Amino acid sequence: MSEKRTRQAAARDKREGKAPSTQAGEFVREEIEHVREGKHGVRSTKQAIAIGLSKARRAGVKVPAKKTASKATRKRAARDQAAGEHPHKPDPKRSRATTGALKREGRAAVSKRALSSQAHKSAAKRPAASRSAAAKKAARTKGAAGRSAAAKKAAATRARRRH
Repeated sequence: MSEKRTRQAAARDKREGKAPSTQAGEFVREEIEHVREGKHGVRSTKQAIAIGLSKARRAGVKVPAKKTASKATRKRAARDQAAGEHPHKPDPKRSRATTGALKREGRAAVSKRALSSQAHKSAAKRPAASRSAAAKKAARTKGAAGRSAAAKKAAATRARRRH
């Protein structure tokens, strides 16, 4: 079961007209936090993301499965979506078993480095035009102060990498 704070944040995103993936991002963030605070572990960054997406679907966020997803993944996504339409408390026995299994997993998959590398891999799969369009939109919606801060951050990063 996701936290109330996360469900509220996702609902706020929905009211603001944001995309389902943005709404689901709140649940993914929650999952990453859970692993970081030691609630449980995950085998990979992708698993943490998958758990977050599953929770989002079960909370009623309409996140479609990727076009490239396997048959099993599509089936699971559809099942999660259906569960989200008639919410009920998860089965305690099953929930305990899942948490027990996850407790035995590591925490390294949600380190800054692991998340960064996952983001890079994911972005590299997108066409250059799509990445460029996203960057242009980010620059447009950032505002003057935001752009200035981003430029300073980039300069600091460049300086750090030079030494």
